[in-house]
Amino acid sequence: MIVCGDDALAARLASELHDVYGERVTLVVPPARSSTGGQPAVAPNRIRTSALFGRVSAAMNRPGGADEVGSSGEFLLPVREVEAAEPSEEALRQAGVERAAALALVYDDDEMNIRAALAARRLNPRLRLVIRLYNRKLGQHLEGLLDQAAVVAMPGLDVTALDASTTVLSDADTAAPALAATAVAGTSKVVQAGGLLLRAVERTPPGPGEVPDPGLCTLALLSSTTNDPAGAEGSDSSGPQGPSLLPDDATVAAATGRGTVVLETISYAGLPVPSRRLAGRGAPLREIFSRRLRRALAGAAAAVVALAVASWLTTGDHPLHAAYLTLLDLFAIGDPAVGEPTARQVLQLLSGLVGLALLPVLVAGSLEALGAFRGAAGLLRPPRGLSGHVVLLGLGKVGTRVLARLRELGIPVVCVEEDPEARGIPLARRLRVPVVLGDVTHEGVLEAAKIHRAHALLALTSADTTNLEAALYARTVKPDLRVALRLYEDDFATAVYRTLRAAHPDALTRSRSVSTLAAPAFAGAMMGRQILGAIPVERKVLLFAVLDVAGHPRFEGCTVAEAFRPGAWRVIALDTAEPAERRPDLAASRPYGADRTGAGLLWDLHPGYVLRPQDRVVLAATRRGLAELLGRRTGSRPGPQSA
Repeated sequence: MIVCGDDALAARLASELHDVYGERVTLVVPPARSSTGGQPAVAPNRIRTSALFGRVSAAMNRPGGADEVGSSGEFLLPVREVEAAEPSEEALRQAGVERAAALALVYDDDEMNIRAALAARRLNPRLRLVIRLYNRKLGQHLEGLLDQAAVVAMPGLDVTALDASTTVLSDADTAAPALAATAVAGTSKVVQAGGLLLRAVERTPPGPGEVPDPGLCTLALLSSTTNDPAGAEGSDSSGPQGPSLLPDDATVAAATGRGTVVLETISYAGLPVPSRRLAGRGAPLREIFSRRLRRALAGAAAAVVALAVASWLTTGDHPLHAAYLTLLDLFAIGDPAVGEPTARQVLQLLSGLVGLALLPVLVAGSLEALGAFRGAAGLLRPPRGLSGHVVLLGLGKVGTRVLARLRELGIPVVCVEEDPEARGIPLARRLRVPVVLGDVTHEGVLEAAKIHRAHALLALTSADTTNLEAALYARTVKPDLRVALRLYEDDFATAVYRTLRAAHPDALTRSRSVSTLAAPAFAGAMMGRQILGAIPVERKVLLFAVLDVAGHPRFEGCTVAEAFRPGAWRVIALDTAEPAERRPDLAASRPYGADRTGAGLLWDLHPGYVLRPQDRVVLAATRRGLAELLGRRTGSRPGPQSA
């Protein structure tokens, strides 16, 4: 396995492949920089053995360590590093791309990843490619292009059979469901499959006489400290009461007093129905005519009607003629009532006064309507009285994806962004999400986002200190606020989490590293299976994957109950579509207006159903369980010619 990258995701992915799946890994990283001139401290493309992953021997010596490294228990070789300024053909050759089974390109630069992918496909048509791209539409076209290039390079090559396919993933897309779910009660963790949203819900232990709802299945038993706000998340994970992933029914029944994580399916409701709009510009009627303006216009209209009725009663004219004269007097275009009866003269003076009062009301209404139309294409401000919303800090790559997820779930959001040209500003404008422009560390910015009435805070900027400062300040405004932080390093995220939980025991806090949430999905794709998503369970991770039954003796010819292995994997759905009509990517979002009922996926599987070779199933698996299913181990892996 070859991993090319320049940030924490590359290191985390290499560690995931090496420690969990037991793979031989080569990591291509930029050369080290000197502390003086910023020049490379070593020559480019230098090969060395990495010391970053030197905990293999320690893991082998502690109880259960062999299972953490690999279920086969063999001694793993250290991660090999190739230092290169960029993934050129020379660097890829030195990394052994011609003999590799899979290559992951996880640079933060889309263009660099695409250029390296084209070169790698040319050097090894059988290579499995996993590419990190933010642009999903470009990624779909790139997948087809690179797969077609493999077929052209080797006529007769069956890309599907050899699994020499291309998978384009986004760390933001992979981590967004978990980041959004940590701030929302009742949604918890969410992944998407077949047009449906799967929701992993944390449930407290049932009371006496209560019958727990198992949902589709029970994914995990939570540790005893999970519901203790002052406890450390997963602090007792090594004990008998620690979190248990994919337990069987007997274990769930025996684990009284412990919370559970169950799987549910929820309908994809889409975005709320927009308000009535004028002229196709997106300005609601209530914004064009404010409440005060409507009251002023109603008062003026009532005065005009009263004057018209008084003129009709005093002069004896026809009602229409009386109303006509009143309007002429109102707009000061009628003849002076010289020589007319006193009642007529008084009514003319009153009509003139009403006309003078009406003039500024009309001017104010025109200016307000103009401002509403101009603001319809701009950013909205948080409305008065807003409460129970989520305050989202940062509209970068991750923040934009999280915003889309929150709006898909119908959750009110207020965004805070310093850069008016940020990536997520157009999405916020299109979804009509209120945005506060300003530095979140400045006084008054969070107050403008109604943080004192918010339900949760999601700090997703790219600066750890900014996220931490915003969380600490928000806690001073509202001590019981639910907070979720995006932090760069997992160790730092753990330390911040425990400190905030100890300082604010009555509030819920979550700290997440994007690289930690995204690495399992990238690693699973490198192993050759489609990953639908990953959900965190305390400090562990569950993967949702799609697997073809053919060629897997643990599934083929077995019933659903027999295929279930507690603590490793569990079949949760069956794709009932014909093989020729199956969607290649079950995790892809469907366009608005498309079928979102999950047709084609059967979730309520009978335990006695016998899995056939032509079936495709959706399963939940632990990382080590997925590694065992794939059956790839150091020393026993077939070469590329026999893959």
